[in-house]
Formats: sequence, C-alpha cells, structure tokens
Amino acid sequence: MDETALLVSDFDYHLPEELIAQHPAVQRDASRLMVVDPARQDITSTTFSAISTYFASGDVLVINDTRVIPARLFGRKLSGGKVEVLLVRRLEGDEELWLCLTRSSKGLRVGTRLLLADTLAAEVVEVGSDGYRHIRFDCDGDFFTLLDEIGTLPLPPYITRAPEAADMERYQTTFASNPGAVAAPTAGLHFTAETFAALERQGVEICRVTLHVGLGTFLPLRVEKVCEHKMHAEYYHIPASSAAAINRARSEGRRVVALGTTAARTIEYAAAAGTVQPGSGLADIFIYPGYRFRAVDALVTNFHLPQSTLLMLVSAAAGREFILSAYKQAVAERYRFFSYGDCMFITSVVAGA
Repeated sequence: MDETALLVSDFDYHLPEELIAQHPAVQRDASRLMVVDPARQDITSTTFSAISTYFASGDVLVINDTRVIPARLFGRKLSGGKVEVLLVRRLEGDEELWLCLTRSSKGLRVGTRLLLADTLAAEVVEVGSDGYRHIRFDCDGDFFTLLDEIGTLPLPPYITRAPEAADMERYQTTFASNPGAVAAPTAGLHFTAETFAALERQGVEICRVTLHVGLGTFLPLRVEKVCEHKMHAEYYHIPASSAAAINRARSEGRRVVALGTTAARTIEYAAAAGTVQPGSGLADIFIYPGYRFRAVDALVTNFHLPQSTLLMLVSAAAGREFILSAYKQAVAERYRFFSYGDCMFITSVVAGA
C-alpha cells in the first residue's frame, strides 16, 4: 500500500444528522454492538451486554482510566471584557500551568490577568504561534477540586445541546480515576461493573493505562494528504505492571484487546521498539492504513466522524474498504454514532491493512 497516496477524502461517508447521538443510552450496556471480523470479512449485529462472549480466556483488555475534567471556564479580564478559557493539557513540571485555548473580544496578551468564576485568578504567561496560550492559575487547595465546583464539561461539538447534570456521570467511564482529559475515551462509556465481572469470569485479564484525551480528537484535518497531518501530543502513563502483562500476553500468543482508540494509541506509541515500555510522556502517534500494529490484536471502539483520525485508525486495524462497508451497514441499520452512540468490536487486527 502506498500510504502517501491516501487522501483525507478517502475516509468520508454519508451520515444522516439524526443518527448522531445527543444523549447516552438509558443504561450504559444497553447500546448495540457491531462485531467486525476482518479475517473472515464478517459483520454481526448484537447487543453490547453480550460482548463478553466474544472474549476468550487469557485475553488481556487494556483500559484507559483517564477522567474528564470540567475544562471550560468563564470569567473576565481584570482590565474588563468577558473571556472563555478551555484547558487543553497541563504542562509538565508545573501543576498550575496549562496549555489553553481562549475566546475573548481581543486576543489575550502575555501578562493579561484573568478572574474566572469570581474565585480563580490566572495570568497569561506565553502566547504560541498556533494560537494556544500558556496560562498559570493561582489556586489555593486542589486545582481539580476547584474545577469540579466552577468548571463546565466540554461536550463534543457534535452534541448540539448544552451540558446537563447527567453528563457529569455519563460522559465519564465507571473506572475513570486520573483527572486530566478534555474528552472521554468513549468506548469505555458502555462498560459497567457487571461487564467487567463477566469478563473476569471469562478469564480476561484487565490492565490500566492513562491517556489524557485532548482536542486532537475533534479537530478537523486541514491537509489533503493523510500523511501530512500532525497529531497533537497527549500525556500518557503506562504502569510497569500493565506493560509486563501486555508483553507477556504477546509473547505467549494471547490476544491484547484495546478498549478504545486512546488505549490503542497509548500502547502502540510505547511499543515503538517492539515491546511496550512502561513510563510517562507525550504521545503523538498517528495511525492510519499501512501501519503495522505492534501491541494491539483487537479493538473495542465507537463509530467515528467522517474524515477523522479515529476513522483512519480503525481503518488501519480492519481495512479501509471493509470499515467503510461496516459503517454503511451501521447507517442502514440505524446505529447511533459518536460519543454517546453504539459500539464496535474489531475482533482481530489485519497486518498492514
């Protein structure tokens, strides 16, 4: 495959607007599940609650335990004028220094002082050429606790309604524990305590990694050729125990299943040398057709936006034409799409798809 010939437009598909889920399912595990088998070119529709039956004893399920923060803040400049701040990523080495996007009547300059929600002071300390600001927050006590009190949940732009109280729970996985993401690892939204119990009875080993999902998930590609796109960096952490479990499974021929594209990108980034390395850092891996997976054997994922990097990743796992045919079938069968939508299980990764 000539990866350099791939165009962003090659990953387009028709999606009726009414199929974009605006609310979560009544119950987390009540969504539909499309089981996609690239090796046999087979597609099966079932219910998510049956997902454990598609796992085998010895499988390893890798989950992303990031927690979404109420990252949108509203306030004013001390000099006057309203301002909106969206936290993107905490910068390394300083707990209260964040990479942010801002909105105001005039661009915020270095030295601009802010007061957010009348309780949180901040100052712009750097303005990047890409429009991002480095903002230092002056916080007494725990910053994340204060965010929970004054921040607003940043729902994805394709959810056109305002955030509701229920979103604070439902736009969060049941296993979220490490705050820092501005978007949820949405495949995990379907999983309940009962789901994990069923998997454990099946003999599935579950291990955790962290990837604080950033805005790159939603930003459109502004290039024509896929290979010219540059991914935004996101903070990740892989415990030594998780890296060991994944590498042991791979060496023994057992299947490693990534719960979501974020978990997949995390362990693939850390497996650049062939085995998954524990540790922390910034991951900027871009996976698209032609990529050969080093750590992931199967993938649980939601249905993704047309022409998005996430659609390109699942196309790398199962083949572009096969994935687009599965999406066409999902549209015909009235599946629900995107963050609050239905789920897909790619049961095996096709090498160099």
